[in-house]
Amino acid sequence: MKKIVIAIDGYSACGKSSTAKQVAARLGYTFIDSGAMYRAVTLFLLNNDVNLEDAEQVENHLDQLEIKFDGDSILLNGDNVDTAIRTKPVNENVSIVSAISSVRRKMVNQQQSIGKDKGVVMDGRDIGTVVFPDAELKVFMTAEMSIRAKRRQKELLEKGIEETLESIERNLEERDEVDSTREDSPLMKADDALEIDTTHITLEEQITQIEQLAKEKINED
Repeated sequence: MKKIVIAIDGYSACGKSSTAKQVAARLGYTFIDSGAMYRAVTLFLLNNDVNLEDAEQVENHLDQLEIKFDGDSILLNGDNVDTAIRTKPVNENVSIVSAISSVRRKMVNQQQSIGKDKGVVMDGRDIGTVVFPDAELKVFMTAEMSIRAKRRQKELLEKGIEETLESIERNLEERDEVDSTREDSPLMKADDALEIDTTHITLEEQITQIEQLAKEKINED
């Protein structure tokens, strides 16, 4: 059966990763959470007291980190960092790190290497525009801010992290601004991407809709 690349982009807390993970599972594809990769880089740089405003210092540290996936878990230099990458310091700095060109080059190269044989579902902010501009299926997800904040709060609480809705909304707004205006690979909808507003639909509806679209692409001549 033909394999394709499914690129799911959009704003934070719109359900990208949850949807992408389930779509991948149903299709028997590999799921790659590109956002988690940037979070892992951010965690590494923070833990090593790297000045995030110094692009040269950041670049000099990149060869010291290795990011791998073990199933759904992300490993940073061999350690599981699933919880550590969701902490407040990482939330507040990941967009800054993601805007650094040397970081993006390293991550994009790794993402393209993972997806070269297709059969992948990857979510992020520049997957359909930069990482896989030729992806057979591109989706761009959006949702109202209040809904996004509540979803992020629930996600954090499940990891034992407490934050107010006001703090979460402020962080999401700041991330939107940084992600959308950065010079290198800004967050934007690909011209050929299907936009899905997840405000008023369930996770199951999101998954089913994208799964159906994927099957249609797979079965095309």
